[in-house]
Amino acid sequence: MAPTGTGTPAVRRARVDSAGFPFATAFELPTAGLPRLTPEEWVRASYEDVPVALRELIRTGWAGVLGLRLGPRTSPRHVVGWRRVEAGPRRIVLEARAPSLTVRNVVTLDDTRLLWATYARYERPAGRALWSLAAPVHHLAVPVLLTRAVRRMG
Repeated sequence: MAPTGTGTPAVRRARVDSAGFPFATAFELPTAGLPRLTPEEWVRASYEDVPVALRELIRTGWAGVLGLRLGPRTSPRHVVGWRRVEAGPRRIVLEARAPSLTVRNVVTLDDTRLLWATYARYERPAGRALWSLAAPVHHLAVPVLLTRAVRRMG
């Protein structure tokens, strides 16, 4: 993966197994030369270390548009409001549910890259419609937020 021209590694789409979810997408970021962060630290750097207005816009999309039930940001059982399903030094699984869909973010680190996969399951027909509106925003937001986090580290 080539740098973006500013020395920041490029975030690119990646292949990921659907894990039984109707929607699955992933992005990868090469980690050579970057600070060693845990997956949770990457999530926090991407979503919390942003201007307050942007953070609130993101939360409004999650809760207000998609209807995801978010927990308290300060809860040790949640990361940026998402319930921690699994957490370790190489992988974190975060989940948020709404009446019409369940969304899961899985951030994994290996020796060369970070892989951020997002999965959506439609609990009701409205879930598919809601996620079809959210997916294009998601495909723009994750690479932008990861790139922004990397630039703030430099």
